[in-house]
Amino acid sequence: MSNNYKAVVERDSKRLPVLYKSILVGLSVGIVTSLYRLTLMRAEDFSFALYEMLRAHLAFVPLAFIALGISGYFVGWLTSHFPMIRGSGIPQVKGIIMGYFKDRWLGTLIAKFIGGTLAIAAGLSLGREGPSIQLGACIAQGIGDRLGDSRTEKKILMASGASAGLAAAFNAPLAGAVFALEEIFKYFSPIILLSTMAAAVVADFVSKMIFGVSPVFHFNITGNIPLSAYWLLFLMGAVLGAGGALYNAVLISTQRLFQKIPWLNERTRLILPFLLAGILGLIFPVVLCGGHAVIGQLQPGTGIPLLLLILAVKFTFSMISFGSGAPGGIFFPLLILGATIGAIFGSLATQSFGVDPSLFYNFIILAMAGYFTAIVRAPITGIILLVEMTGSFTHMLSLTIVSVVAYVVADLLKSEPIYESMLEHMIAKSGIESFEADTVKKVTLEMIVHHGAPAENKQIKDLDLPACCLLIAIQRGKHEIIPHGYTHILAGDYLLFLTNLCDETRARETLGKLTSAK
Repeated sequence: MSNNYKAVVERDSKRLPVLYKSILVGLSVGIVTSLYRLTLMRAEDFSFALYEMLRAHLAFVPLAFIALGISGYFVGWLTSHFPMIRGSGIPQVKGIIMGYFKDRWLGTLIAKFIGGTLAIAAGLSLGREGPSIQLGACIAQGIGDRLGDSRTEKKILMASGASAGLAAAFNAPLAGAVFALEEIFKYFSPIILLSTMAAAVVADFVSKMIFGVSPVFHFNITGNIPLSAYWLLFLMGAVLGAGGALYNAVLISTQRLFQKIPWLNERTRLILPFLLAGILGLIFPVVLCGGHAVIGQLQPGTGIPLLLLILAVKFTFSMISFGSGAPGGIFFPLLILGATIGAIFGSLATQSFGVDPSLFYNFIILAMAGYFTAIVRAPITGIILLVEMTGSFTHMLSLTIVSVVAYVVADLLKSEPIYESMLEHMIAKSGIESFEADTVKKVTLEMIVHHGAPAENKQIKDLDLPACCLLIAIQRGKHEIIPHGYTHILAGDYLLFLTNLCDETRARETLGKLTSAK
């Protein structure tokens, strides 16, 4: 308890040590994540070379499918022994930070690295970004176990590791830091911002030392969409919002379907997507892996029927690949799906609505941000991510319009953010290791009061606080207030609570409702 109390009353003096530890996290994550990124690049090259060889030498096809089946079984064995490596890893990271799960970080790190590499080598439609975030969080968890002074500090380090993982995977340090605030913590705190930003910048520097400073996407952008054509952006945003809602619904349904198939178990479930990858590798290889090959097809001269075919097959393959529980992310594949929708929309705009053909690639960039926002429900991250990935800052207004419209439409369709849906699914599913009751260990919770929250402008005595927690301090600007029953709560206050470890999750949920705007 003393460690948690010191973490509260000496917060300012401890900011620099946390920052130093975050830099160490960023350096470590940058090295490991860059190695993972490099390994997956080689695995993707191997996948395309393998299927090209098989198309030229069909006699080896049976042997290749036997190898794919064995690989699928082995990765399934990994997921059965290390259940936290299933899927992207982002819901797992959120669950650990929120107190729902605990994890064997070293085993998860090694198994995720191996499983993700084999999945990409086989050609599954998965990305590296979610796993990179989880690998970063695992490394940070290991460092936090050794160097962290409190549970709160360990959580900050884990968020810093996640931020660093995304930064190194995408060469996007700002998006990495914002992702930690917008998606993982869902509130702003100076120490969290400093820590995540420091880790992301260091990891990005390491990544750029290895892969160079070029942006991930290279599009020939020659101008901006004229204001007279902005009505097309509202229309595209609506289409992307509906498409994102469909993506989320189908993905969650696919996950549940895989679990209900009676003749598939944890170890055999992944054989199906591995064999499907083999079939597609022979007849339609463009949809394999994350989707870099699809980018080459997104040209002004590509016919709309071909783009629709790519969209349909890539969408279906992505659902099966991820829905099976294979270790891999949805970040890059969903961006590729968004880019394909943008290419279709751009072709229609230039052919039917008189838009300058040179603006074709603008629609691709805007659609990626809109589709990401509709699915993940993190618009700021989506906008910044596309700015950093393309190296262009000239689309801020159009990116914002498309993202906001996509967000609103997806929300109106009652579509839940994908990572929150996955986390709820994980919590409801049996077999996930959770924290045992512990009434001796104490933890501190930091909550920020939003404008319009139920707690705003109320006295502490009038708040329906959980019986399992105690408000021990209020940070208001640079001043720390010792609270009493008649203390008024203002918007922007940082409330610090003390609770039992076993009550952390329940207390956080209740306090979140009191401090968040409806």
